[in-house]
Amino acid sequence: MKKLLTHLFLFVLIGILNTSCKDKISKPEEESKTIVETKMDEEQLYRPNLHFTPKSGWMNDPNGMFYYNGYYHLYFQHYPDGNKWGPMHWGHAVSTDLVNWKELPIALYPDEKGYIFSGSAIVDFENRSGFGKDGQSPIVAIYTYHDPKLEKTESTDVETQAIAYSLDEGLTWTKYKGNPVVKNPGIRDFRDPKVFWDENSSQFVMTLAADQKVMFYSSKNLKNWTYLSDFGEGIGNHNGVWECPDLFPLMTQDTNEEKYVLLVSINPGGPNGGSATQYFIGDFIDGKFIVDETLAENMAKQHDYWIDFGKDNYAGVTWSNVDLENNGKLFIGWMSNWQYANEVPTEKWRSATTVPRELRLYSLDNDYRLSFEPTKSLNDFKAKKLKKEVLRIGQEPLKIVDSKTLGLNRTRVDFTLKNSGSSSFTATLKNDNGKELLFGFDNEQQTFFIDRSKSGKTEFSKEFASKQSTAPRIRQLDDLKLTAIIDKTSLELFYDDGITVMTEIFFPNKPFEELWISSKNEETQLEAIELHELKTNINFN
Repeated sequence: MKKLLTHLFLFVLIGILNTSCKDKISKPEEESKTIVETKMDEEQLYRPNLHFTPKSGWMNDPNGMFYYNGYYHLYFQHYPDGNKWGPMHWGHAVSTDLVNWKELPIALYPDEKGYIFSGSAIVDFENRSGFGKDGQSPIVAIYTYHDPKLEKTESTDVETQAIAYSLDEGLTWTKYKGNPVVKNPGIRDFRDPKVFWDENSSQFVMTLAADQKVMFYSSKNLKNWTYLSDFGEGIGNHNGVWECPDLFPLMTQDTNEEKYVLLVSINPGGPNGGSATQYFIGDFIDGKFIVDETLAENMAKQHDYWIDFGKDNYAGVTWSNVDLENNGKLFIGWMSNWQYANEVPTEKWRSATTVPRELRLYSLDNDYRLSFEPTKSLNDFKAKKLKKEVLRIGQEPLKIVDSKTLGLNRTRVDFTLKNSGSSSFTATLKNDNGKELLFGFDNEQQTFFIDRSKSGKTEFSKEFASKQSTAPRIRQLDDLKLTAIIDKTSLELFYDDGITVMTEIFFPNKPFEELWISSKNEETQLEAIELHELKTNINFN
């Protein structure tokens, strides 16, 4: 711990000394006052309060997350020299509470072998890799090399898998001289290794995305890998390339049964267009993933096995060395969509992560479902509170709160909709410039929706707000529970204890100041309504 704190202090000092000469994105000093004011407006309007964003530059997939000695480490796909996708690095940030993040110097740089694409990291407690020294457990990162020169040819040998190790708790890294550790088998899209130690088979297991399937490899030392099997043919969504897989065992909440969860991102092919992440539940036996039969049958009829039905949660994976109470895993995603990620209206930086989420597995109606809830760490940052036991709404919109009472750009909202078979609601975030963001539940269709068509800036992409996003209600209960996390430029909705989730971003011309709720039914009852303003210091670079 002392070593990590010492390194953190040095990195912060170096960052302060070098800030003026390393910001390659800012405009020249002679820029006009108008441009400076626009930058200030961008920070004030769009820099999130509750979500991690890089200080500057481009960000996409979260990578290599692990927990060690009191710190949560978040690495991410990063191009520091521009606000669009470019030569990929691994950026780095740390947190002690999953809410406030400190961005550190870049962890992995591109080299002669290529760009540093997505991957994972694992704490090698037993030093099975042999990289450890003087009793220090090494952290081993597994990542994809992407060769930009070969990409321009017809070669399939564009992507290979490599490793690096750290002996100072993830702050600095040494690339393995024997790279690549997994050569390309003749598949052009061959990337995003996620590794875990499988207790059931006493080996490391690597999950790799390979075009439109997942390939599994095993190792005893993280250096030498053996192909096991593949999965994906004839099941799931195949309308795009499969990416960022994640395999891990998890106990069900109700039956205490161990199953294996497989997350697979796909682009395009999402339920509302563009990027999204599907999931499969099954068993991992003798190196093969065997999907649950009932899930496979249901998926063939109607594929609603998505971790998030909104347009803005992609490439998410789980943390290594984190096991939450009640058999949970810790997850985070990239809060954007490849349809418009390069064009969103921020200049200094682009993209944010979702809030960290607690992932759990349920056995429901002879089927398996994942649930997601915001990290409980947010509870430690509750400040102002508004609570009402019962609220009756109808077709005439009712104002719930305005910014004079409680801020609506760092807010958690919880309520229960009674009698969901005959009740609906539409919630509207508004500002006095006539912009609004709508979300709610249609009881007749038993669907959820988000409409950001009038939320502010939308013209940067025809795909951004051309139609409202919808999601089916999966868990049929008498009452409907909602938790909403509202930030300056994002909305995260967790319905029915997180069985159905929707995440979308937006870019208002000024902050939303009021929250209204109405119902198309004559009288709808909301219960246990609580709004909390959340106080954080998310970006203290």
